[in-house]
Amino acid sequence: MASFFRQKPASSNAQDILHQLLTVKPQPTAVAPKDCRGIYGLVDHLGALRYIGSTSSAEETFHKRIHQRHRTGSETGSHYFSRMYNTGRMWRLRNDPATKADGDIAKKLRNAFIAEYCKAVWVPLPDEIDIARLEQEVIALAPRDVIAWNRRGMDAYDEPVDLVDRVIGHLDFRDAELAAIDRQKARFFGTEFIPTTSSSAEKASVPPFPAGPFRFMALDVETANNDRGSICQIGVACVRPDSSIETWVTYVDPQTSRWMFTSIHGITNTMVSGAPTFEQVLPVLEGALSGITVYQHSGFDRSAIRAACAAVDLPEPEWEWQDSVTVARQAWPELKGNGGHGLASLKNHLGLSFDHHDAGEDARAAAEVVLHAEGARIAIVPEIENVEVADDIDATAWENSIGVETTPAKESPASRVVEGSVVGYVTLTQGNINNNHFYLRDVLAAFPEDCIGGSNAAAAAARTVTVVWGGHSPAFTDIDGSKKLFRKRGWVGEFFKRNSARVGDQVKIEIIGSYGCRVSIVKF
Repeated sequence: MASFFRQKPASSNAQDILHQLLTVKPQPTAVAPKDCRGIYGLVDHLGALRYIGSTSSAEETFHKRIHQRHRTGSETGSHYFSRMYNTGRMWRLRNDPATKADGDIAKKLRNAFIAEYCKAVWVPLPDEIDIARLEQEVIALAPRDVIAWNRRGMDAYDEPVDLVDRVIGHLDFRDAELAAIDRQKARFFGTEFIPTTSSSAEKASVPPFPAGPFRFMALDVETANNDRGSICQIGVACVRPDSSIETWVTYVDPQTSRWMFTSIHGITNTMVSGAPTFEQVLPVLEGALSGITVYQHSGFDRSAIRAACAAVDLPEPEWEWQDSVTVARQAWPELKGNGGHGLASLKNHLGLSFDHHDAGEDARAAAEVVLHAEGARIAIVPEIENVEVADDIDATAWENSIGVETTPAKESPASRVVEGSVVGYVTLTQGNINNNHFYLRDVLAAFPEDCIGGSNAAAAAARTVTVVWGGHSPAFTDIDGSKKLFRKRGWVGEFFKRNSARVGDQVKIEIIGSYGCRVSIVKF
Protein backbone atom coordinates (compact mmCIF):
# COMPACT_ATOMS: atom_id res chain seq x y z
CA MET A 1 0.00 0.00 0.00
CA ALA A 2 2.87 2.38 0.77
CA SER A 3 4.15 2.04 -2.79
CA PHE A 4 0.72 3.14 -4.03
CA PHE A 5 0.88 6.25 -1.82
CA ARG A 6 4.36 7.17 -2.99
CA GLN A 7 3.86 6.39 -6.65
CA LYS A 8 5.06 9.24 -8.86
CA PRO A 9 3.99 9.74 -12.46
CA ALA A 10 6.59 8.99 -15.11
CA SER A 11 6.27 12.62 -16.13
CA SER A 12 4.02 15.62 -15.55
CA ASN A 13 2.39 14.95 -18.91
CA ALA A 14 -1.40 15.18 -18.74
CA GLN A 15 -1.87 12.08 -20.89
CA ASP A 16 0.31 10.00 -18.54
CA ILE A 17 -1.61 11.24 -15.51
CA LEU A 18 -4.96 10.44 -17.13
CA HIS A 19 -3.68 6.95 -17.97
CA GLN A 20 -2.75 6.35 -14.34
CA LEU A 21 -6.13 7.56 -13.11
CA LEU A 22 -7.86 5.18 -15.51
CA THR A 23 -5.71 2.13 -14.76
CA VAL A 24 -4.75 2.27 -11.08
CA LYS A 25 -6.86 0.19 -8.70
CA PRO A 26 -9.45 2.33 -6.84
CA GLN A 27 -9.01 2.49 -3.07
CA PRO A 28 -11.37 3.35 -0.17
CA THR A 29 -11.49 7.06 0.57
CA ALA A 30 -10.25 6.47 4.12
CA VAL A 31 -6.80 5.34 2.91
CA ALA A 32 -6.14 8.40 0.77
CA PRO A 33 -2.66 9.76 1.67
CA LYS A 34 -2.46 12.38 4.39
CA ASP A 35 0.95 13.76 3.41
CA CYS A 36 0.90 14.46 -0.35
CA ARG A 37 -1.15 16.17 -3.01
CA GLY A 38 -1.77 16.00 -6.76
CA ILE A 39 -4.60 14.96 -9.09
CA TYR A 40 -7.31 12.50 -8.10
CA GLY A 41 -10.50 10.87 -9.34
CA LEU A 42 -13.73 9.91 -7.56
CA VAL A 43 -15.25 6.47 -8.26
CA ASP A 44 -18.97 5.87 -7.78
CA HIS A 45 -20.70 2.90 -6.12
CA LEU A 46 -20.91 1.14 -9.50
CA GLY A 47 -17.12 1.22 -9.89
CA ALA A 48 -17.04 3.98 -12.52
CA LEU A 49 -14.63 6.94 -12.45
CA ARG A 50 -16.91 9.98 -12.67
CA TYR A 51 -14.95 13.05 -11.47
CA ILE A 52 -11.40 14.43 -11.79
CA GLY A 53 -10.09 17.06 -9.39
CA SER A 54 -6.91 18.23 -7.72
CA THR A 55 -5.53 19.35 -4.38
CA SER A 56 -4.48 22.63 -5.93
CA SER A 57 -4.45 24.34 -2.54
CA ALA A 58 -1.17 23.88 -0.66
CA GLU A 59 -3.15 23.32 2.55
CA GLU A 60 -5.00 20.26 1.26
CA THR A 61 -3.84 16.65 1.02
CA PHE A 62 -5.54 13.78 -0.78
CA HIS A 63 -7.08 12.57 2.47
CA LYS A 64 -8.43 15.98 3.43
CA ARG A 65 -9.86 16.69 -0.01
CA ILE A 66 -11.32 13.25 -0.76
CA HIS A 67 -12.27 11.65 2.56
CA GLN A 68 -13.15 14.77 4.49
CA ARG A 69 -14.35 17.29 1.89
CA HIS A 70 -15.99 15.26 -0.87
CA ARG A 71 -17.38 12.62 1.49
CA THR A 72 -18.59 14.72 4.43
CA GLY A 73 -18.84 18.25 3.00
CA SER A 74 -21.91 20.25 2.05
CA GLU A 75 -24.33 18.84 -0.50
CA THR A 76 -24.70 22.12 -2.39
CA GLY A 77 -21.04 22.93 -2.89
CA SER A 78 -18.26 21.25 -4.85
CA HIS A 79 -18.11 18.23 -2.54
CA TYR A 80 -19.20 15.71 -5.12
CA PHE A 81 -19.68 12.52 -3.13
CA SER A 82 -22.00 14.45 -0.79
CA ARG A 83 -23.79 16.03 -3.72
CA MET A 84 -24.27 12.90 -5.83
CA TYR A 85 -25.56 10.76 -2.95
CA ASN A 86 -27.83 13.39 -1.41
CA THR A 87 -30.82 11.21 -2.23
CA GLY A 88 -33.59 9.15 -0.64
CA ARG A 89 -32.89 8.23 2.96
CA MET A 90 -29.47 9.92 2.71
CA TRP A 91 -30.98 13.30 1.78
CA ARG A 92 -30.43 16.44 3.86
CA LEU A 93 -31.48 20.04 3.32
CA ARG A 94 -28.46 22.04 4.42
CA ASN A 95 -28.96 24.76 7.04
CA ASP A 96 -32.63 23.90 7.61
CA PRO A 97 -33.25 24.18 11.36
CA ALA A 98 -36.66 22.49 11.10
CA THR A 99 -35.17 19.22 9.81
CA LYS A 100 -31.65 19.43 11.24
CA ALA A 101 -31.99 16.51 13.67
CA ASP A 102 -33.28 14.14 10.99
CA GLY A 103 -30.86 15.57 8.44
CA ASP A 104 -27.85 14.89 10.64
CA ILE A 105 -28.84 11.21 10.86
CA ALA A 106 -29.30 11.06 7.07
CA LYS A 107 -25.86 12.60 6.62
CA LYS A 108 -24.34 10.05 9.00
CA LEU A 109 -25.85 7.32 6.85
CA ARG A 110 -24.54 8.94 3.66
CA ASN A 111 -21.03 9.34 5.05
CA ALA A 112 -20.96 5.65 5.98
CA PHE A 113 -22.36 4.61 2.58
CA ILE A 114 -19.67 6.56 0.70
CA ALA A 115 -16.90 5.19 2.91
CA GLU A 116 -18.09 1.63 2.26
CA TYR A 117 -19.11 1.66 -1.41
CA CYS A 118 -17.33 4.57 -3.12
CA LYS A 119 -13.62 4.78 -3.86
CA ALA A 120 -10.95 7.07 -5.26
CA VAL A 121 -7.73 7.07 -7.29
CA TRP A 122 -4.89 9.54 -7.09
CA VAL A 123 -1.58 10.52 -8.70
CA PRO A 124 0.88 12.25 -6.31
CA LEU A 125 2.76 15.25 -7.73
CA PRO A 126 5.63 17.38 -6.47
CA ASP A 127 4.60 20.62 -4.79
CA GLU A 128 6.47 22.71 -7.35
CA ILE A 129 4.27 21.44 -10.20
CA ASP A 130 1.44 23.70 -11.41
CA ILE A 131 -1.24 21.25 -10.32
CA ALA A 132 -4.19 23.46 -11.25
CA ARG A 133 -2.96 23.78 -14.84
CA LEU A 134 -2.34 20.06 -15.12
CA GLU A 135 -5.80 19.32 -13.75
CA GLN A 136 -7.44 21.32 -16.55
CA GLU A 137 -5.28 19.58 -19.17
CA VAL A 138 -6.25 16.16 -17.81
CA ILE A 139 -9.94 17.08 -17.75
CA ALA A 140 -9.70 18.29 -21.36
CA LEU A 141 -8.37 14.87 -22.41
CA ALA A 142 -10.74 12.77 -20.31
CA PRO A 143 -13.69 10.87 -21.84
CA ARG A 144 -17.06 12.46 -21.20
CA ASP A 145 -18.28 9.74 -18.82
CA VAL A 146 -15.11 10.03 -16.70
CA ILE A 147 -15.87 13.68 -15.92
CA ALA A 148 -19.67 13.29 -15.77
CA TRP A 149 -19.78 14.89 -12.29
CA ASN A 150 -17.50 17.81 -13.16
CA ARG A 151 -19.25 21.17 -13.26
CA ARG A 152 -22.41 19.49 -11.94
CA GLY A 153 -22.96 17.62 -15.18
CA MET A 154 -25.09 14.86 -13.61
CA ASP A 155 -28.09 14.71 -11.33
CA ALA A 156 -27.86 12.92 -7.99
CA TYR A 157 -28.23 9.14 -8.14
CA ASP A 158 -31.41 7.34 -7.25
CA GLU A 159 -30.95 5.73 -3.86
CA PRO A 160 -29.16 2.33 -4.14
CA VAL A 161 -31.72 0.80 -1.79
CA ASP A 162 -30.13 -2.63 -1.23
CA LEU A 163 -26.71 -1.16 -0.48
CA VAL A 164 -28.16 1.48 1.83
CA ASP A 165 -30.05 -1.24 3.70
CA ARG A 166 -26.74 -3.04 4.31
CA VAL A 167 -25.12 0.12 5.66
CA ILE A 168 -28.08 0.70 7.97
CA GLY A 169 -27.58 -2.84 9.30
CA HIS A 170 -23.91 -2.13 9.96
CA LEU A 171 -24.76 1.12 11.76
CA ASP A 172 -27.30 -0.69 13.93
CA PHE A 173 -29.83 2.13 13.69
CA ARG A 174 -32.60 2.09 16.29
CA ASP A 175 -36.29 2.79 15.68
CA ALA A 176 -35.90 6.52 16.22
CA GLU A 177 -33.08 6.75 13.67
CA LEU A 178 -34.94 4.59 11.16
CA ALA A 179 -37.97 6.85 11.52
CA ALA A 180 -35.74 9.90 10.95
CA ILE A 181 -34.31 8.65 7.65
CA ASP A 182 -37.77 7.57 6.49
CA ARG A 183 -38.94 11.13 7.12
CA GLN A 184 -35.98 12.41 5.11
CA LYS A 185 -36.93 10.13 2.23
CA ALA A 186 -40.49 11.49 2.36
CA ARG A 187 -39.12 15.04 2.30
CA PHE A 188 -36.85 14.20 -0.64
CA PHE A 189 -39.80 12.93 -2.68
CA GLY A 190 -41.97 15.80 -1.49
CA THR A 191 -44.64 13.64 0.08
CA GLU A 192 -44.38 14.94 3.63
CA PHE A 193 -45.82 18.36 2.94
CA ILE A 194 -49.02 17.35 1.16
CA PRO A 195 -52.05 16.75 3.41
CA THR A 196 -53.60 13.34 2.79
CA THR A 197 -56.35 13.29 5.38
CA SER A 198 -59.35 11.09 4.83
CA SER A 199 -61.65 14.11 4.84
CA SER A 200 -59.90 15.69 1.85
CA ALA A 201 -59.90 12.33 0.05
CA GLU A 202 -63.64 11.99 0.56
CA LYS A 203 -64.26 15.35 -1.12
CA ALA A 204 -62.38 14.36 -4.30
CA SER A 205 -64.52 12.94 -7.08
CA VAL A 206 -63.58 11.22 -10.34
CA PRO A 207 -65.33 12.48 -13.49
CA PRO A 208 -67.81 9.94 -14.91
CA PHE A 209 -66.48 7.94 -17.84
CA PRO A 210 -68.33 8.08 -21.19
CA ALA A 211 -70.65 5.19 -21.99
CA GLY A 212 -69.60 2.83 -24.81
CA PRO A 213 -69.40 0.91 -27.00
CA PHE A 214 -65.90 1.84 -28.18
CA ARG A 215 -63.58 0.31 -30.79
CA PHE A 216 -60.37 1.30 -28.98
CA MET A 217 -58.95 3.84 -26.54
CA ALA A 218 -55.84 6.02 -26.45
CA LEU A 219 -54.36 7.05 -23.10
CA ASP A 220 -51.88 9.76 -22.16
CA VAL A 221 -50.51 10.98 -18.82
CA GLU A 222 -48.58 13.99 -17.55
CA THR A 223 -46.31 13.76 -14.51
CA ALA A 224 -45.24 16.29 -11.90
CA ASN A 225 -41.57 15.26 -11.94
CA ASN A 226 -39.18 12.59 -13.19
CA ASP A 227 -40.76 10.00 -10.91
CA ARG A 228 -42.98 8.23 -13.43
CA GLY A 229 -45.52 7.49 -10.73
CA SER A 230 -46.14 11.21 -10.09
CA ILE A 231 -49.11 11.31 -12.48
CA CYS A 232 -50.91 14.66 -12.31
CA GLN A 233 -53.24 14.34 -15.31
CA ILE A 234 -54.74 11.44 -17.27
CA GLY A 235 -56.54 11.70 -20.58
CA VAL A 236 -58.37 8.95 -22.47
CA ALA A 237 -59.66 9.30 -26.04
CA CYS A 238 -62.58 6.91 -26.60
CA VAL A 239 -63.09 5.94 -30.26
CA ARG A 240 -66.65 4.85 -31.14
CA PRO A 241 -67.60 2.38 -33.90
CA ASP A 242 -68.25 5.32 -36.29
CA SER A 243 -64.69 6.61 -35.51
CA SER A 244 -65.96 9.65 -33.61
CA ILE A 245 -63.91 10.48 -30.50
CA GLU A 246 -65.08 11.41 -27.02
CA THR A 247 -62.34 12.53 -24.62
CA TRP A 248 -62.27 11.93 -20.86
CA VAL A 249 -59.71 13.79 -18.73
CA THR A 250 -59.02 14.32 -15.05
CA TYR A 251 -56.41 15.96 -12.90
CA VAL A 252 -54.76 13.64 -10.39
CA ASP A 253 -53.24 14.67 -7.08
CA PRO A 254 -49.77 13.04 -7.10
CA GLN A 255 -49.25 14.06 -3.45
CA THR A 256 -45.85 15.62 -4.02
CA SER A 257 -44.35 19.06 -3.68
CA ARG A 258 -41.70 18.39 -6.36
CA TRP A 259 -43.08 20.03 -9.49
CA MET A 260 -40.34 19.92 -12.11
CA PHE A 261 -42.41 19.75 -15.31
CA THR A 262 -44.84 22.64 -14.80
CA SER A 263 -42.98 24.61 -17.48
CA ILE A 264 -43.82 21.81 -19.95
CA HIS A 265 -47.49 21.11 -19.25
CA GLY A 266 -48.54 24.12 -17.13
CA ILE A 267 -50.03 22.02 -14.31
CA THR A 268 -49.27 23.17 -10.76
CA ASN A 269 -49.77 21.85 -7.25
CA THR A 270 -52.57 24.38 -6.74
CA MET A 271 -54.41 23.15 -9.84
CA VAL A 272 -54.56 19.56 -8.54
CA SER A 273 -55.62 20.57 -5.05
CA GLY A 274 -58.82 18.65 -4.31
CA ALA A 275 -58.37 16.36 -7.32
CA PRO A 276 -58.69 12.59 -6.81
CA THR A 277 -55.60 10.52 -6.10
CA PHE A 278 -54.39 7.87 -8.53
CA GLU A 279 -55.72 5.22 -6.15
CA GLN A 280 -59.20 6.73 -6.57
CA VAL A 281 -58.95 7.11 -10.35
CA LEU A 282 -57.66 3.60 -11.09
CA PRO A 283 -60.92 1.69 -10.42
CA VAL A 284 -62.75 3.94 -12.90
CA LEU A 285 -60.10 3.30 -15.55
CA GLU A 286 -60.01 -0.43 -14.88
CA GLY A 287 -63.74 -0.72 -15.40
CA ALA A 288 -63.71 1.36 -18.59
CA LEU A 289 -60.57 0.03 -20.31
CA SER A 290 -60.81 -3.67 -19.49
CA GLY A 291 -61.00 -5.83 -22.62
CA ILE A 292 -60.45 -2.89 -25.03
CA THR A 293 -57.26 -2.10 -26.96
CA VAL A 294 -55.48 0.83 -25.32
CA TYR A 295 -52.98 2.85 -27.38
CA GLN A 296 -50.13 4.89 -25.95
CA HIS A 297 -47.80 7.06 -28.03
CA SER A 298 -44.47 5.57 -26.85
CA GLY A 299 -43.77 3.35 -23.87
CA PHE A 300 -43.91 6.12 -21.29
CA ASP A 301 -47.60 6.06 -20.41
CA ARG A 302 -47.77 2.36 -19.57
CA SER A 303 -44.61 2.64 -17.46
CA ALA A 304 -46.16 5.60 -15.59
CA ILE A 305 -49.33 3.62 -14.83
CA ARG A 306 -47.15 0.74 -13.64
CA ALA A 307 -45.08 3.02 -11.38
CA ALA A 308 -48.16 4.71 -9.94
CA CYS A 309 -49.70 1.30 -9.17
CA ALA A 310 -46.52 0.16 -7.46
CA ALA A 311 -46.47 3.30 -5.31
CA VAL A 312 -49.83 2.39 -3.77
CA ASP A 313 -49.25 -1.39 -3.74
CA LEU A 314 -51.81 -2.17 -6.43
CA PRO A 315 -51.34 -4.61 -9.33
CA GLU A 316 -50.86 -3.15 -12.79
CA PRO A 317 -54.07 -3.42 -14.88
CA GLU A 318 -53.99 -6.14 -17.53
CA TRP A 319 -54.96 -3.85 -20.40
CA GLU A 320 -54.33 -4.73 -24.03
CA TRP A 321 -51.62 -2.14 -24.73
CA GLN A 322 -50.59 -1.08 -28.24
CA ASP A 323 -48.25 1.70 -29.37
CA SER A 324 -49.37 4.35 -31.85
CA VAL A 325 -45.70 5.15 -32.56
CA THR A 326 -45.32 1.66 -34.05
CA VAL A 327 -48.52 2.18 -36.05
CA ALA A 328 -47.18 5.51 -37.38
CA ARG A 329 -43.82 3.99 -38.32
CA GLN A 330 -45.55 1.33 -40.36
CA ALA A 331 -47.94 3.76 -42.03
CA TRP A 332 -45.51 6.59 -42.82
CA PRO A 333 -41.95 5.21 -43.16
CA GLU A 334 -40.96 8.34 -45.09
CA LEU A 335 -40.89 10.28 -41.79
CA LYS A 336 -37.94 8.27 -40.53
CA GLY A 337 -35.02 10.70 -40.49
CA ASN A 338 -37.39 13.42 -41.67
CA GLY A 339 -39.00 14.67 -38.49
CA GLY A 340 -39.65 11.28 -36.94
CA HIS A 341 -42.87 9.82 -35.57
CA GLY A 342 -43.39 11.87 -32.42
CA LEU A 343 -46.70 13.65 -31.94
CA ALA A 344 -45.20 17.04 -32.83
CA SER A 345 -43.96 15.74 -36.19
CA LEU A 346 -47.18 13.85 -36.92
CA LYS A 347 -49.16 16.98 -36.08
CA ASN A 348 -47.51 18.76 -39.01
CA HIS A 349 -47.53 15.77 -41.36
CA LEU A 350 -51.19 14.87 -40.81
CA GLY A 351 -52.53 18.36 -40.18
CA LEU A 352 -53.70 17.50 -36.66
CA SER A 353 -54.91 20.23 -34.31
CA PHE A 354 -54.16 19.79 -30.62
CA ASP A 355 -52.32 21.37 -27.68
CA HIS A 356 -49.25 19.26 -26.97
CA HIS A 357 -48.62 18.19 -23.32
CA ASP A 358 -52.24 18.23 -22.30
CA ALA A 359 -53.19 14.64 -21.46
CA GLY A 360 -56.64 14.84 -23.04
CA GLU A 361 -55.35 16.55 -26.19
CA ASP A 362 -52.40 14.18 -26.59
CA ALA A 363 -54.63 11.13 -26.08
CA ARG A 364 -56.97 12.41 -28.78
CA ALA A 365 -54.00 13.04 -31.09
CA ALA A 366 -52.76 9.45 -30.58
CA ALA A 367 -56.22 8.15 -31.43
CA GLU A 368 -56.33 10.30 -34.58
CA VAL A 369 -52.93 8.92 -35.61
CA VAL A 370 -54.37 5.40 -35.45
CA LEU A 371 -57.47 6.45 -37.41
CA HIS A 372 -55.35 8.10 -40.11
CA ALA A 373 -53.11 5.03 -40.28
CA GLU A 374 -56.11 2.78 -40.86
CA GLY A 375 -56.44 4.40 -44.26
CA ALA A 376 -52.72 4.48 -45.05
CA ARG A 377 -50.78 1.89 -47.06
CA ILE A 378 -48.60 -0.08 -44.63
CA ALA A 379 -45.43 -1.54 -46.11
CA ILE A 380 -42.90 -3.28 -43.90
CA VAL A 381 -39.56 -4.43 -45.28
CA PRO A 382 -37.50 -6.96 -43.31
CA GLU A 383 -34.28 -5.64 -41.87
CA ILE A 384 -31.21 -6.15 -44.06
CA GLU A 385 -28.65 -8.16 -42.14
CA ASN A 386 -24.88 -7.70 -41.92
CA VAL A 387 -24.92 -3.91 -42.38
CA GLU A 388 -21.73 -2.47 -40.90
CA VAL A 389 -22.55 0.81 -39.13
CA ALA A 390 -19.61 3.19 -38.80
CA ASP A 391 -19.76 5.96 -36.20
CA ASP A 392 -19.12 8.70 -38.77
CA ILE A 393 -21.30 7.38 -41.61
CA ASP A 394 -23.76 9.80 -43.18
CA ALA A 395 -27.12 9.25 -41.49
CA THR A 396 -29.18 9.50 -44.68
CA ALA A 397 -26.96 7.10 -46.58
CA TRP A 398 -27.04 4.67 -43.65
CA GLU A 399 -30.83 4.77 -43.50
CA ASN A 400 -31.10 4.25 -47.26
CA SER A 401 -28.82 1.23 -46.99
CA ILE A 402 -31.21 -0.64 -44.73
CA GLY A 403 -34.48 0.33 -46.42
CA VAL A 404 -37.66 1.40 -44.65
CA GLU A 405 -38.95 0.52 -41.22
CA THR A 406 -38.22 -2.90 -39.85
CA THR A 407 -40.81 -5.21 -38.41
CA PRO A 408 -41.25 -4.16 -34.76
CA ALA A 409 -40.24 -6.65 -32.09
CA LYS A 410 -43.10 -8.74 -30.84
CA GLU A 411 -43.99 -8.23 -27.22
CA SER A 412 -42.38 -10.86 -25.07
CA PRO A 413 -44.75 -12.91 -22.94
CA ALA A 414 -42.45 -12.02 -20.06
CA SER A 415 -43.43 -8.35 -20.40
CA ARG A 416 -46.79 -9.15 -18.86
CA VAL A 417 -45.31 -10.57 -15.69
CA VAL A 418 -41.98 -8.78 -15.13
CA GLU A 419 -42.24 -6.10 -12.48
CA GLY A 420 -40.33 -2.83 -12.73
CA SER A 421 -39.85 -0.20 -15.39
CA VAL A 422 -39.58 -2.50 -18.43
CA VAL A 423 -39.97 -0.26 -21.48
CA GLY A 424 -39.53 -2.74 -24.30
CA TYR A 425 -37.98 -5.75 -25.97
CA VAL A 426 -35.72 -5.73 -29.05
CA THR A 427 -35.54 -8.86 -31.21
CA LEU A 428 -31.99 -9.67 -32.35
CA THR A 429 -31.08 -10.28 -35.98
CA GLN A 430 -27.89 -11.77 -37.40
CA GLY A 431 -26.88 -8.26 -38.41
CA ASN A 432 -27.17 -7.11 -34.78
CA ILE A 433 -24.98 -9.96 -33.56
CA ASN A 434 -22.40 -9.56 -36.35
CA ASN A 435 -22.03 -5.83 -35.76
CA ASN A 436 -22.40 -5.64 -31.96
CA HIS A 437 -25.46 -3.40 -31.75
CA PHE A 438 -29.20 -3.47 -31.23
CA TYR A 439 -31.79 -0.89 -32.18
CA LEU A 440 -33.65 1.34 -29.73
CA ARG A 441 -36.33 2.53 -32.16
CA ASP A 442 -39.33 1.37 -30.17
CA VAL A 443 -38.02 2.46 -26.77
CA LEU A 444 -36.28 5.71 -27.69
CA ALA A 445 -38.99 7.85 -26.10
CA ALA A 446 -38.23 6.28 -22.72
CA PHE A 447 -34.84 8.03 -22.58
CA PRO A 448 -34.31 11.74 -21.74
CA GLU A 449 -33.89 13.95 -24.81
CA ASP A 450 -30.54 15.35 -23.64
CA CYS A 451 -28.87 11.93 -23.90
CA ILE A 452 -29.87 11.54 -27.58
CA GLY A 453 -27.31 12.99 -29.96
CA GLY A 454 -26.61 13.27 -33.67
CA SER A 455 -25.21 10.92 -36.27
CA ASN A 456 -21.51 11.11 -35.33
CA ALA A 457 -19.23 11.59 -32.35
CA ALA A 458 -18.93 15.32 -32.99
CA ALA A 459 -22.68 15.62 -32.40
CA ALA A 460 -22.72 13.56 -29.21
CA ALA A 461 -25.42 14.36 -26.66
CA ALA A 462 -24.75 16.45 -23.57
CA ARG A 463 -25.55 13.58 -21.21
CA THR A 464 -24.79 9.87 -21.14
CA VAL A 465 -26.82 6.84 -20.16
CA THR A 466 -25.45 4.37 -17.61
CA VAL A 467 -26.10 0.90 -19.07
CA VAL A 468 -25.95 -1.97 -16.57
CA TRP A 469 -25.38 -5.06 -18.70
CA GLY A 470 -23.87 -7.69 -16.38
CA GLY A 471 -20.21 -6.87 -16.90
CA HIS A 472 -17.68 -5.80 -14.29
CA SER A 473 -18.51 -2.14 -14.96
CA PRO A 474 -21.53 -0.50 -16.61
CA ALA A 475 -21.24 1.20 -19.98
CA PHE A 476 -21.53 4.98 -20.28
CA THR A 477 -22.78 6.20 -23.64
CA ASP A 478 -25.17 8.57 -25.30
CA ILE A 479 -27.65 7.44 -27.97
CA ASP A 480 -27.16 8.04 -31.68
CA GLY A 481 -30.55 9.52 -32.52
CA SER A 482 -30.12 8.96 -36.27
CA LYS A 483 -29.25 5.28 -36.11
CA LYS A 484 -31.35 4.66 -32.97
CA LEU A 485 -28.68 2.74 -31.07
CA PHE A 486 -26.12 3.22 -28.29
CA ARG A 487 -23.15 5.13 -29.72
CA LYS A 488 -20.46 3.30 -27.75
CA ARG A 489 -20.82 -0.38 -28.53
CA GLY A 490 -17.57 -1.96 -27.36
CA TRP A 491 -19.41 -3.67 -24.52
CA VAL A 492 -22.23 -5.08 -26.67
CA GLY A 493 -20.15 -7.92 -28.14
CA GLU A 494 -19.18 -9.09 -24.65
CA PHE A 495 -22.83 -8.71 -23.58
CA PHE A 496 -23.91 -11.00 -26.44
CA LYS A 497 -21.08 -13.46 -25.68
CA ARG A 498 -21.81 -13.66 -21.95
CA ASN A 499 -25.44 -14.45 -22.66
CA SER A 500 -24.87 -16.73 -25.69
CA ALA A 501 -27.17 -14.47 -27.70
CA ARG A 502 -28.75 -15.96 -30.82
CA VAL A 503 -30.93 -14.71 -33.65
CA GLY A 504 -34.49 -14.39 -32.34
CA ASP A 505 -33.48 -13.72 -28.74
CA GLN A 506 -34.69 -10.45 -27.30
CA VAL A 507 -32.95 -7.70 -25.37
CA LYS A 508 -35.11 -6.61 -22.44
CA ILE A 509 -34.63 -2.92 -21.56
CA GLU A 510 -35.50 -1.60 -18.10
CA ILE A 511 -35.22 2.00 -16.92
CA ILE A 512 -33.53 2.07 -13.49
CA GLY A 513 -33.03 5.80 -12.94
CA SER A 514 -33.26 9.17 -14.62
CA TYR A 515 -30.23 8.36 -16.79
CA GLY A 516 -29.81 4.62 -16.31
CA CYS A 517 -31.05 1.39 -17.81
CA ARG A 518 -30.50 -2.34 -17.41
CA VAL A 519 -30.32 -4.69 -20.39
CA SER A 520 -30.65 -8.48 -20.32
CA ILE A 521 -31.25 -11.29 -22.79
CA VAL A 522 -34.58 -13.11 -22.94
CA LYS A 523 -34.36 -16.45 -24.78
CA PHE A 524 -37.09 -18.24 -26.67
